[in-house]
Amino acid sequence: MAAVVRSGAFTKGEAASAPAPPMMRVGHVHLRVADLERSIAFYRDVLGLDVIQRAPSGDVAFLSVGGYHHHLALNTRESLGGTPPPPGHTGLVHTAFVYPDRKALAQACKRVMDHGIAVQGHDHGVSEAIYFSDPDGNGVEIYWDCPAERWSYVDGGILNVAMSESFDPTIFLTELADAP
Repeated sequence: MAAVVRSGAFTKGEAASAPAPPMMRVGHVHLRVADLERSIAFYRDVLGLDVIQRAPSGDVAFLSVGGYHHHLALNTRESLGGTPPPPGHTGLVHTAFVYPDRKALAQACKRVMDHGIAVQGHDHGVSEAIYFSDPDGNGVEIYWDCPAERWSYVDGGILNVAMSESFDPTIFLTELADAP
């Protein structure tokens, strides 16, 4: 096990031997899907992503928000008509989309639920998250980061990101109803 290192606001459980630049971020996720039009409709209409471009080949689409070139790529090159991998196989657990605050997450959760999609809520201490699946069975997480003063820590001051307490996501609907 690598050494425990204090860095920034919390202690890391294991420090990288050659750390990446601190401002590095995940740029995009590229998913294989069975039906491109069905997946475009899901990510556009349920999550609100804009379609930036459809490849001339007709088997790839790029989607994003806020003017970015693409946060999500969808393709059917090797997966047209395919099925999700069976349980017990390796692969992506979920793609996570972060919202700027709890109200924006509540609005997104309502939009997902309004499309008849079953959701699960989990409080991770550092974030509140809503989980569901896209039409291909790919996991999707929408969440907001809680203020740092709400975070919890385990022995040695290590940030407890493994916390997961279920909650009823319909609480967000109540909050939206109470909002001015």
